[in-house]
Amino acid sequence: MEMMIMILLLCSIIFMTILFFKKQSSEKKHNTPPSPPRFPLIGNLHQLGSHPHRSLCSLSHRYGPLMLLHFGHVPVLVVSSADMAQEVLKTHDRVFASRPRSKIFNKIFYDGRDVALAPYGEYWRQMKSVCVLQLFSNKMVRSFRDVRQEEISLMIEKIRISSSLRINLSEILANLTNNVICRVALGRKYHGKTDFKELMKRLTRLLGEFSVGSYVSWLAWIDWIRGLDGQLIKLSNDLDEFLERVVQDHVDGDGHDHRTDFVDVLLTIQREKSVGFEIDRLSIKAIILDVFVGGTDTTYALLEWAMTELLHHPECLERLQEEVRTICKGKSRVSEEDIQEMKYLKAVIKETLRLHPPLPLMVPHESTQDVKLRDYHIPAGTQVMINAWAIGREAATWGPDAEEFKPERHLNSSVDFRGQDTELVPFGTGRRICPAISFAVVLDEVVLANLVHQFDWRLPVESTEYHTDVAESIGLAVHRMFPLYSIASSTT
Repeated sequence: MEMMIMILLLCSIIFMTILFFKKQSSEKKHNTPPSPPRFPLIGNLHQLGSHPHRSLCSLSHRYGPLMLLHFGHVPVLVVSSADMAQEVLKTHDRVFASRPRSKIFNKIFYDGRDVALAPYGEYWRQMKSVCVLQLFSNKMVRSFRDVRQEEISLMIEKIRISSSLRINLSEILANLTNNVICRVALGRKYHGKTDFKELMKRLTRLLGEFSVGSYVSWLAWIDWIRGLDGQLIKLSNDLDEFLERVVQDHVDGDGHDHRTDFVDVLLTIQREKSVGFEIDRLSIKAIILDVFVGGTDTTYALLEWAMTELLHHPECLERLQEEVRTICKGKSRVSEEDIQEMKYLKAVIKETLRLHPPLPLMVPHESTQDVKLRDYHIPAGTQVMINAWAIGREAATWGPDAEEFKPERHLNSSVDFRGQDTELVPFGTGRRICPAISFAVVLDEVVLANLVHQFDWRLPVESTEYHTDVAESIGLAVHRMFPLYSIASSTT
């Protein structure tokens, strides 16, 4: 029996190797983008490393800004320059507007019934219109101003109590964004609930996992052996149970703030059929999960990196404080009206997004038909990774000091991150641009302005961060590997 298994395994390997070389021969008939050498069966998977955005950026320096890799049997186009991002996300936007299938994402996000991961088509168009017109309209963003201000005030008081002591600023910022999004999307805070906190930790960790079976189908058993399949099933069931309870509480009118939140809006649309198509319970839960995942992790990551860079560049911190304190002289806090005048604040946000995009490899795209890119043949079904981290550090766009944190580079620049310019694409652009940009940015700006208005900041004496690179976490959204500890001295 063991001999038979060995023979079958050997035959499988030989068969797959033959297919590999046949595919390589077929590719040579077309003018495909430059590719690094790859192994049979696994392709270029071994070249990803623990921080794929950095590994792929290094490869692009050798093979160019449009590079074709193979993850197992899946062709993956890696885009690492603003010019090529323009071709993919603007010129051929419709061709690349879909999303690839992913075992992890589909299991957690109701088989693509959300907005971020749904395949391009009528369902996605309908759900996106709901988000743009109903959830993230300027009117809705303004309606949650009181929530933002209340949570910021609570954060400021918490920091003030620990004034002149070493505090975990990463944890404070994570709690703030979690509380704001919970109140906006779900109607009340859930951070104090131990089960919910643990649920979110599991979700964040699994979203950063790599599914071998999604790229090498005959090795799918590895996902089962290492427990990924079991964890996905357990997490998806637990998430659904929690979201079902939240939705039912809203249906029953129990347990949430009196103000209208996102669940209320979606239930009203479902009940009144006001958008011209049906929205079922699964779609409501998928969209709410989308909002929560997209709104907490990425917002907190941006604030954490902004404070990290400011603490590493005291001259930038002083300039920002001078601007904020001049505009808000005599005021106890910074309002959302005040930040409209703060040009350097907006430059700091832009520079942080340039160097530290929360999703350095944007959510993958997928081509729906064959297309030509700069005379290269790109077949239908090709996954596309936009390396926003590499684009933000491109010397051709940003100059020889592209690796340095210099907010002033944006003061006289028209380049923005709201979808018009591919030089800065932390939120994407084209059809798949994030619909919640305004919601996220206003929170980031007003939080950062209040932090520097209320306190003077410095790193602890024992910190070595001035002399070392700050390590990045591993996962879909990239944070600091270790929490940011700092000392805040109250100015009042």
